[in-house]
Amino acid sequence: MRILLLSLSLCASLLLMSCSSDIHDYADTQPRFELDRFFNGELVAHGMVQDRSGRVLRRFTVEMLGRWDGNQGVLEEDFVYDDGERQRRVWHLEKGPDGQYSGSAADVVVPAIGQTRGFALNWRYTLAVPIDGEVWNIDFNDWMYLLDENRVLNRAEMTKWGFKIGEVTLWIERKI
Repeated sequence: MRILLLSLSLCASLLLMSCSSDIHDYADTQPRFELDRFFNGELVAHGMVQDRSGRVLRRFTVEMLGRWDGNQGVLEEDFVYDDGERQRRVWHLEKGPDGQYSGSAADVVVPAIGQTRGFALNWRYTLAVPIDGEVWNIDFNDWMYLLDENRVLNRAEMTKWGFKIGEVTLWIERKI
C-alpha cells in the first residue's frame, strides 16, 4: 500500500510539473520587460510571505534603488517587515544576450539565472534564509510580470529539497 501511495504521489507531482508555465509562453506579449529599464531609479514594493498552506507569515515593504552602467546593474533593496525587522540586499545584475539576466548578492548562494520573454521574467536562485536560529538554503522560482511601464507583479515559489514550503508575492512600483 505504501508503494502505491508513493507511486500515485510521484505521478501527481510529475503531472503538476508538466502543467507549469514556460517563459516561452509569453514571447508574443507586450509590453516587453527589460530589467535594466524597469529597475532603474527609485521603486517601492509591498509584499507578503506565505507558508505552503497559504497562511500569511510576514508582510513587508521594500525601498529600492536601481542603477545601470551598460549591461551591469546594481539594485539596492531595503526591507522593513511588519515585526520591525530590517534587512538589506544588494543585487549585482548583468544583462546578457536575448533577454538573459543573471544576478548575485551576499545572501544568494546560487546566483540567479533567467530570461525575459514578452512581459515576463523567470529566474531561479538559492537564497540563504535565517529560520529559527539556523540558515536554510531555499530555492526560489521567481516570476515577474510587467503590468505597465510603472508596475510589476512578482510571485516566487520557495522550495526545499524539491518540496514547496511557501511563496513570496510583491507589488513593485516605480516612484514617479
